[in-house]
Amino acid sequence: MTVRFGLLGAGRIGKVHAKAVSGDAKAKLVAVADAFPAAAQAIADAYGCDVRTIEAIEAADDIDAVVICTPTDTHADLIERFARAGKAIFCEKPVDLDAERVRACLQVVEETGAKLMVGFNRRFDPHFMAVRQTIEDGRIGAVEMVTIISRDPGAPPVDYIKRSGGIFRDMTIHDFDMARFLLGEEPVTVTAHAAVLVDPEIGKAGDFDSVSVILETASGRQAIISNSRRATYGYDQRIEVHGSKGVVSAENQRAVSIEIANGDGYTRPPLHDFFMTRYTEAYANEIARFIAAIEEGATISPSGKDGLAALLLADAALQSVKEKRRIDVSL
Repeated sequence: MTVRFGLLGAGRIGKVHAKAVSGDAKAKLVAVADAFPAAAQAIADAYGCDVRTIEAIEAADDIDAVVICTPTDTHADLIERFARAGKAIFCEKPVDLDAERVRACLQVVEETGAKLMVGFNRRFDPHFMAVRQTIEDGRIGAVEMVTIISRDPGAPPVDYIKRSGGIFRDMTIHDFDMARFLLGEEPVTVTAHAAVLVDPEIGKAGDFDSVSVILETASGRQAIISNSRRATYGYDQRIEVHGSKGVVSAENQRAVSIEIANGDGYTRPPLHDFFMTRYTEAYANEIARFIAAIEEGATISPSGKDGLAALLLADAALQSVKEKRRIDVSL
């Protein structure tokens, strides 16, 4: 079976998914739609697909699934449209910035029986997957503490910050999902601290650039998250899980994994400096998993409910910062 795809959105993340879909032997990129014709045409030229309108993709008999890479404020409406059109749906996070809007959208997904996968690509990173498998194999015993470090090489433009929903909903949301992926229990409390240490303009836009979060489960397991919009040494992505019998960790990745030793000491090449190069394999793996779920009729994960859970944790973190207290959550 070949799953035939329509791509909605030909921007930066759209290009990533166009490559992932086109590189999978079980998939075919049939059409792309974008508000900017030149952007859509560039993908069409690169991968040999059609340029169509969203309406045409919605009505098309030769498209089985769509990948939604449009601006966040369009996601929920598009999910509902394509659920009703009978297409399988992969949507970049988040479904929406408002939890109630997400709930309404997921109700439509449930009523139509549509398949919906939310793009938390880090679950499909080979290194993080190996951490999860180590936990499942019982090699470190019961999980006790999870530490997640995620720091960007540099802050995005302030114009992006203003429409992003804030650092917790835009950046930390990936780490909230990863914490749930690794803890084995749902968080029940959130405590967060936030500051503006990188760029004063981010503060003027009403956001933060440096945050720390502690999640706690009912049994006392903890996940500690550290985020910064600045890492002068590259894209910092590390995970450690401490258990009753040991610890497992995933280190930072480099474009070339070598080490040089000479009279000046030991040196290694720099880290990846961009999420699209750091997570190339993850993007390919998540599309492959989406295709497999369509073929097998299997339950899709991460689902829309996973997207909602991560958003609720993000909302609780912001509330914690504003009210300077621990916030109870129910996922």
